[in-house]
Amino acid sequence: MKPIRRLATLLVLAASAGCAAPPATVAPSAAKMSGAPGSWVLAWSDEFDGKELDRSKWVAETGGHGWGNKELQHYTDRPDNVRVADGHLVIEARKERFGDNAYTSARIKTAGLMEQMHGRFEARIKVPKGQGIWPAFWMLGANIQQVGWPRSGEIDIMENIGKEPSIVHGTLHGPGYSGAHAFGRPSPLEHGIYADDFHVFAVEWERGEIRWYRDGILYHTARPDLVKGDWVFEHPFFMLLNLAVGGEWPGYPDSTTVLPQRMLVDYVRVYRRAEATP
Repeated sequence: MKPIRRLATLLVLAASAGCAAPPATVAPSAAKMSGAPGSWVLAWSDEFDGKELDRSKWVAETGGHGWGNKELQHYTDRPDNVRVADGHLVIEARKERFGDNAYTSARIKTAGLMEQMHGRFEARIKVPKGQGIWPAFWMLGANIQQVGWPRSGEIDIMENIGKEPSIVHGTLHGPGYSGAHAFGRPSPLEHGIYADDFHVFAVEWERGEIRWYRDGILYHTARPDLVKGDWVFEHPFFMLLNLAVGGEWPGYPDSTTVLPQRMLVDYVRVYRRAEATP
């Protein structure tokens, strides 16, 4: 049973006993990960326990125009590419002709449905593997339509590229530090590769500071005095999950690449600081 469901059961029991239920707080294991004082309070989550993607929480983006990175996939909203099964979100990249593209996959976002400034943003993910395969869990400023990118800001919570199976990257993009000049850091595994198992990826974002965690390990921190440009991270952001095929950074599939590949997401949870919750 996932921690959040145990918490829900306790709240129901407390209410049925006529007791005042305590406010929901982050699970102990996640609280231990935090490098900052105070408690985190759950604000939003998707446990992927249903039979299909919850469209009240996620919007599927579609298209096959390269997505600014010369990627090869056509994103669709078909169950072949994005679905919920066995308690997980499944994003599947397939080698198949779709329109002008030779591959299909999926990309979903919370834009217009869940947008938040500051908090802990966390997901438990098992990434796929293979040359040219590029899974990501990331965030974009909700004002991107008004100000464009990178002035909107971008927080990459986790990116993994197939040619680096034992490394994930946490990265910040903003005016003066975007693309190849972004402010980032890798998190290498001591043993094995990321595709072997699930891992917890998170950022803790507070005023003037963003911290990156992998399995409770703090490995990257960003502050206005560290980036070489404008700090544009004091406004609401939305989350994205996607699985790209090819692109300028990961390179392209070759004879070693096996498809289909699946990105499995156990949960996505968003927290606020207790004192910041109405």
